[in-house]
Amino acid sequence: MSAPAAARNDRRRIFFVAGEASGDAQAARLAHALLRLAPELELVGVGGAKMRDAGVKTLVDVGELSVMGISEVVAALARVLGVYRRVVAALRGPERPDLVVLVDFPDFNLRVARAAKRAGVKVFYYVSPQVWAWRERRVRQIRERVDAMVVLFPFEEEFYAQHGVDARFFGNPLAEDVRASRDPTETRARYGASRGRSLVALLPGSRAPEIRRHLPLMLEVARSLAGRARFVIARAPGIDREPIAERIDAAGLDVTVADDDTYDLLAAADAAVMASGTATVESALLGCPAVVVYRMSGLSYRVARLLVRTRFIAMPNILLDAPVYPELIQGEATSEAVSRALLRWLDDSAARDEVRRRLGAVREALVRPGAADRAAAFVMEVLA
Repeated sequence: MSAPAAARNDRRRIFFVAGEASGDAQAARLAHALLRLAPELELVGVGGAKMRDAGVKTLVDVGELSVMGISEVVAALARVLGVYRRVVAALRGPERPDLVVLVDFPDFNLRVARAAKRAGVKVFYYVSPQVWAWRERRVRQIRERVDAMVVLFPFEEEFYAQHGVDARFFGNPLAEDVRASRDPTETRARYGASRGRSLVALLPGSRAPEIRRHLPLMLEVARSLAGRARFVIARAPGIDREPIAERIDAAGLDVTVADDDTYDLLAAADAAVMASGTATVESALLGCPAVVVYRMSGLSYRVARLLVRTRFIAMPNILLDAPVYPELIQGEATSEAVSRALLRWLDDSAARDEVRRRLGAVREALVRPGAADRAAAFVMEVLA
């Protein structure tokens, strides 16, 4: 039997696995907090630029795992399997960690959790897989393979407690950072939204397949409402600017691409059109009315229809248990339908004010200053 990791290395080692940009950001916050508590920790794993900046030595870049949808996963299967083998080798090797921290990405990470348990490594899940929304049978796997978990939404704590999982809600760490850095009037002037002309933010997604499916739709909306509003695309980190600019030029539209300015753009916009995902929470925290869209491959959509159990897909709607943001999915996401929903926000200031009032409850539910520090203390408790 091999000696415990702590006996082989004086420094305690934590192995992170984040599979996409949002996980990279969440893990980075936790890594910063852990190193404040215990600077002697060695943090390694799978991650991106934000984790590296936080002090995590990334053995594999997050880009090698950033795939979505069933058809995309099949196409990238060899690459993903290669990453999995490298992770498992690290868990079993001479420098195996004392704890593995898994960040969302359940298709991959629940398999890593199984391998870690077999290797005698404790498992901490940070950012719950949304098993309450679909594939609820995974709760049994989580109960068997995960020692402790931190969740980002308050209702998840009760859900996991009912299934015998030690899950804690400390607040949403990234929600603490979602705020504008300048006056909305300055932002509107920057993007040419003069008085009497609305400003609309377009957020087609944070992954290349999402951009391919949503950007043409959003440009169609921009064309149909060109005389009514100024449209600005918020480019997600890690997404190449050039393909977006090429599509805009090919469409012959006067649409601006904003780089590293999403929060200020959302805070100043009259409304937004966005792909379902983290951006819906950010827009809610900034009080921006939005229309939520989502398109996926036909196969992924057919499977999702069988498995998804929630009334809504946008997290603000889930948190508020109401259709505050219109949701247009797959075939419903047409330029005509999106334009009609968007005009509701643009033409009715009272409706905008009312939705902003309701979105205030999202901030109240999620923002608890110091959440990452409390999560790090919980990690250290499990590590002890």
